[in-house]
Amino acid sequence: MLKIFPFADNPDALMAHLSRTVSFDDEVQKAVHEILLAVRQRGDRAVRDYTERFQGFRPESMKVSAEAIRRAREEADPEFISILKEAYGNILEFHRHEVEKSFFYESEGGVLLGQRVTPMQRALLYVPGGKAAYPSSVLMNAAPAQVAGVGEIAMTTPCDSTGEVSSHILAAASVAGISSVYKLGGAQAIAAFAYGTESIEKVDIITGPGNKFVALAKKEVFGHVAIDSIAGPSEVVIIADADANADYIVLDMFAQAEHDADASSVLITPSAELAERVAAIAGERIHAMARREVIESSLRQNGAIVLVDSLEEAARVSDMLAPEHLELHVDHPWELLPFISHAGAIFMGSSSCETVGDYYAGPNHTLPTNGTARFFSPLSVRDFVKHTSIIAYSQQQLLRCGERIASFADREGLQAHAEAVRIRLGGK
Repeated sequence: MLKIFPFADNPDALMAHLSRTVSFDDEVQKAVHEILLAVRQRGDRAVRDYTERFQGFRPESMKVSAEAIRRAREEADPEFISILKEAYGNILEFHRHEVEKSFFYESEGGVLLGQRVTPMQRALLYVPGGKAAYPSSVLMNAAPAQVAGVGEIAMTTPCDSTGEVSSHILAAASVAGISSVYKLGGAQAIAAFAYGTESIEKVDIITGPGNKFVALAKKEVFGHVAIDSIAGPSEVVIIADADANADYIVLDMFAQAEHDADASSVLITPSAELAERVAAIAGERIHAMARREVIESSLRQNGAIVLVDSLEEAARVSDMLAPEHLELHVDHPWELLPFISHAGAIFMGSSSCETVGDYYAGPNHTLPTNGTARFFSPLSVRDFVKHTSIIAYSQQQLLRCGERIASFADREGLQAHAEAVRIRLGGK
């Protein structure tokens, strides 16, 4: 199930096996393009048609009632509500540290320059539903939007064939203070909020993960709205030394693999003994797992144990993968950290398992996948704000340097640009 690969033997073949790219087959692209066009042309009617087709329910009202949200919270297990509150408090606290301030400064000649930071007006939080419900995604998407000061926050999640939405998701929405909840999913939901319909107002940004249809729809509407990222299958890399706990590692790999058969779980270690132990324990423990078939498929297709010569080489291999999650099961994780450049989130030490970050610690669990941690970042307050430059030039400073500015425009062949300055210098 878990194969051991010595990195030095054939690094190119190993990296090809572990490579992660976002791709959409022709059938998915055709379906998404048809849905986007239909919603753009026919609005609410198209949204209802596709909801009936894919979710098995035709909604008269596409919103979840306030009564349904209230009832979901009241009927929830009090301990669950308590956990949601604690987790949300931690997530809010972390994101408050991300808040950026506007700034202004005065330069010579009475010139005032600066940058104003303002929140977006409307945001849509997409929360996956269907086979599994993810109340944690509600909290993780809502917190940075609220801390940023977004004016209106809507949430959408697929309903079942009876028109009902997961009570856990609704309870989480209540805890997060989200009252505008829609029972829509798939590409039709993305289209509705990206373009606007008769009953759904267009938003400025759409965040949150979804299936391949949702991911492609988000990609296609980018430019009409902002998006956070194109989410792919989840992934974890674990760097471990000889003293690492093999049982911890196996369950952390299982935890990743149970998401989806396309999920990736990779152990990188310089210890051949640990590698063999992890492979053996995985074979023993798999029989007790409820999602055994999914885990086995994931580990067989996208899993690996990679043998390297040192922890420093392990860090280099990890950077080649640029994983969504990176766990450091080593005696001195802080000493290894400077060798790592590319990861969505780094979990320091064996007590910091990925599950802690997924639900409770505070940093956002919406992370870059498919190697995009090389250039993308976790969902944050920064995704929900805009930066506007402020330029206040004085007449004195324009008279001093205006001809140089006009000369710059001349060299680009833009006559009106140059004359717009020269007329202010006393020209005609």
